Amino acid sequence: MAFTLHGIPVSRGIVIGRVHLLASAALEVPHYLMVVGEIEDEVSRLDEAIATVVNELYQLQSELPPNAPAEFAALVDLHRLILQDPLLSEEPGRLIRERRYNAEWALTNQLQAVVEQFEEMDNEYVASRRADVEQVVERVLKVLTGSAHSLSTVAAEAEAEAAAAKKNGTFEDFDPMIVIAHDIAPADMLQFKKHVFAGFATDLGSLTAHTAILAKSLDIPAVVGLGQASRLLEQDECVIVDGEAGVLIVDPSPIVLDEYRLRKRDLELANEKLKRLARMQTRTLDDVSIELHANIELPDDCEFANEVGATGIGLYRTEFLFMTRDSLPDEDEQFEAYRRVVTSMTGRPVTIRTLDIGADKTPNAARAEFGPGVFDTTNPALGLRAIRFCLAEPQMFLVQLRAILRATAFGPVKLLIPMIAHPQEVDAALVLIATAKGQLDARGLAYDRAMPVGGMIEIPAAALSLGMFAKRLDFFSIGTNDLIQYTLAIDRTDNAVAHLYDPLHPAVLQLIAQTIASATRLGVPVSVCGEMAGDPMLARLLLGLGLRQFSMHPAQLLAVKYEILRSDVVACEALAKKIVAAGEPDRVRVLVDRLRAA
Repeated sequence: MAFTLHGIPVSRGIVIGRVHLLASAALEVPHYLMVVGEIEDEVSRLDEAIATVVNELYQLQSELPPNAPAEFAALVDLHRLILQDPLLSEEPGRLIRERRYNAEWALTNQLQAVVEQFEEMDNEYVASRRADVEQVVERVLKVLTGSAHSLSTVAAEAEAEAAAAKKNGTFEDFDPMIVIAHDIAPADMLQFKKHVFAGFATDLGSLTAHTAILAKSLDIPAVVGLGQASRLLEQDECVIVDGEAGVLIVDPSPIVLDEYRLRKRDLELANEKLKRLARMQTRTLDDVSIELHANIELPDDCEFANEVGATGIGLYRTEFLFMTRDSLPDEDEQFEAYRRVVTSMTGRPVTIRTLDIGADKTPNAARAEFGPGVFDTTNPALGLRAIRFCLAEPQMFLVQLRAILRATAFGPVKLLIPMIAHPQEVDAALVLIATAKGQLDARGLAYDRAMPVGGMIEIPAAALSLGMFAKRLDFFSIGTNDLIQYTLAIDRTDNAVAHLYDPLHPAVLQLIAQTIASATRLGVPVSVCGEMAGDPMLARLLLGLGLRQFSMHPAQLLAVKYEILRSDVVACEALAKKIVAAGEPDRVRVLVDRLRAA
């Protein structure tokens, strides 16, 4: 029977294929009591399963291909750390010994206890880590029950089937696989690099959750937050994932199939046409020049940025140099990474953000160097992170500052300080930058003495007091992801409050409009580097608010460019003023739709 499920679109595109259900090993596990003489063997079986998964994650990290999205390594590392926590690595063994539970029962029992603790916490960030714990336990249960590697096994089988279809000349009739799951772990997402897994849909998820981030990196159609998809669908059913509208169509009729095949072809043709825009200057219909920069995580990402014609790097997230290692990168290693990015951009500007760790980005190296207690605070999202952490560890910060300064000798570099809220933070950072310059002078190393220094506006306090930062900084970059999170008091990775994450909330729009207007009045350049900058639907709104420099994932750049080329700034400005003044969310959306259609 045909039906449609509605969720959250996280990666655009359309795919038609057959369902591969990624079953949850935690739904049904055997429950039985061990006899006394077998208890220690059962504890050993559990320990071996945990060790197997830890080793798998280590192996996965070491074998990541060079073109794998940087987010994979960071999220795999997070899962390994969770699995090594005593709550999961030791407590289930106690249940086996004291209650004589079998290993699967002990592990799922402990999972439930941990989940209940999460649900009692008022801290939204900590509560949002529940999904990560569930995914880790899922991997161990699959080892215990003998169903491990189910997705990779299916991928291998499907690859063989696809190869045979190509050889026999029947590949056009070969249906790609669409994974339907309750949730998908970062480690399993690597299988989506294989062409047979052409899209996915999950019960859980939000616009900025891990699966959404990875889907965008892989540029495959995806819908999350569907609720009960994994329970309602059957293996090998025909489905359509519409990443444009955020819907999953099950068992579509021939008429619907034909319509979606046509829409899919139209999208593919449109994407081919977009590629022709890569070398074209970005100017509006009324001849206003716009800069479109790329956000990157690793030096290798520059290749994609160059392919789509990025006018520079608007955000280089340096924390990904730290995420997949057990020791901090030294100055030379950091310098080489920064130099590679600068030289790859051949004279176009590169904005390097200083280390932004803490909250959901805490590398092993930092925990080993400074102790886990530094990060295990009551509210990590509001704790010692970003510039706060760097100022608390000045020697580590100086290493990075020297490496960035050395890279300025190879091309234009701007340094970006994240999460500023107090002027004394900026003052202290500027003192350390001056110190780093003095240290390089003493070593006789070249650097750009006039390197611009800017700050990220991602805390409402900074947006509301821009003047005091304008006296100290050369430019601003609005990080809309965190600005929305902190303005609306929600954790953007928490599925329970995902529906409240709203870029078009009147308060968010007023803060963005005020920041752009204030920066322009003060004569300080301003850009947007959060997810809003990469949304083609919001390009005209941001133009109307006065934005002239966008920075986004390279995969989104050409679609945004297309919208800008078709826009008239004067017309956008008139309607954008009405949108900011609208006050009511429903009215805002009506006006935004009108602006998009203009």
